[in-house]
Amino acid sequence: MNLTALHIIRKSLMALSVCGLASASVAYAAPHPVVFVGNNWDGTVNVFDASNYTKVGLINVVPDKSQRMWEILLNPVKLAAFQAVRNLIGEGHDQLVDDMYSTNDGKLLIASRPSFADVVGINIATGKIVWRFKVDGYRSDHMALSPDGSKVAVSASTASVVHVLDVNTGKQVGKFASGSSPHENVYSKDGSKIYHASIGYVFTPLDPNFLDFTKGTRIVEVVDTASYQVIKKFNMADKLKEAGLGNLTPAVRPMAHTPDEKFFYFQLSFLHGFVEYDMINDKVTRSANLPNLVPNLRLDEHVNDSAHHGIAMNGAGTKLCVAGTMDDYVAMVDRETFAYTLLKDLGKKPYWVTANKAGDRCYVSWSGSDQMSVISFDTGKEITRVNVGDHPQRIREGFVPDTWMN
Repeated sequence: MNLTALHIIRKSLMALSVCGLASASVAYAAPHPVVFVGNNWDGTVNVFDASNYTKVGLINVVPDKSQRMWEILLNPVKLAAFQAVRNLIGEGHDQLVDDMYSTNDGKLLIASRPSFADVVGINIATGKIVWRFKVDGYRSDHMALSPDGSKVAVSASTASVVHVLDVNTGKQVGKFASGSSPHENVYSKDGSKIYHASIGYVFTPLDPNFLDFTKGTRIVEVVDTASYQVIKKFNMADKLKEAGLGNLTPAVRPMAHTPDEKFFYFQLSFLHGFVEYDMINDKVTRSANLPNLVPNLRLDEHVNDSAHHGIAMNGAGTKLCVAGTMDDYVAMVDRETFAYTLLKDLGKKPYWVTANKAGDRCYVSWSGSDQMSVISFDTGKEITRVNVGDHPQRIREGFVPDTWMN
């Protein structure tokens, strides 16, 4: 069921309630389906109507910026970490919103703020922070929302752990250890597992293969969400060597999986393409090599070691939408054959890809030209492109209060 149909059903239930045909005694303002685009460098989130992609609002994710900055300036350790995030990872900019999700009722926006090393729950209607959770260490990163919308998992980059929080209260309900620089988190469809990867120290200049050992511990984990115990763990370097791909860097970037979660598609540092991984038999099965349009680009010129950063699969599990970050293209890839079509001249530095919940479209953030594209999986064509804020990254579908829309 897509977001528009869900909204119609909720509207109908509201009408029944008003007519006295529903059991609720108080009229309920149904949440409205939207698309959130997080602008990392200016600390805002653009909000678009999910049905037609018209802009309906802007959320300030750092309403407490002055307070947070004073805390940082008065603490030498925090100040050093803040400057490191700005200059080593943020390309000279503060990272003010990395990832975000809304609660299912549309009341709260949950956002990770790397430079402030925290996660906040913001009341969308008032713009005020309802709760704040300080992660271990000095930087928060990618998040994942549980399928039932009750929990969010957030990577704490410098502490090598992942926190799991209650979305309504911000209280920690779980925690598990990771490798160096925990990064991507993906929940299984049934919510019983979290697929997690650490990327190592992508911000260091020691990129040649003979210095790869300086990049830290890079692992992939499967975590049980009932106990938050690791039930599977492997080093991608070992799996790549077994597949004859030992020349590739084992830092896993974004990932996507088939609907049955048997096959995963991992992007790796410096790789113009991705690898296919059989999660049942624990082995790399294929690699997809996409065009390298910047063959003379030095390793240290790749943004945080990314060649490609962003991958999503359609609902049928037949096509992949891939962000060619350093190549300035989007690749639409047939999953069976790895045949591809390139979409060029749409924008600069695509930095994230998300499939919509209906599974027929992918959203692409153009971090270098401050826009978002909506692309059809079926036709491989761009449907629309909208302007956003400074350095868009994560894109998520969610909800806002219907009254906020009005």
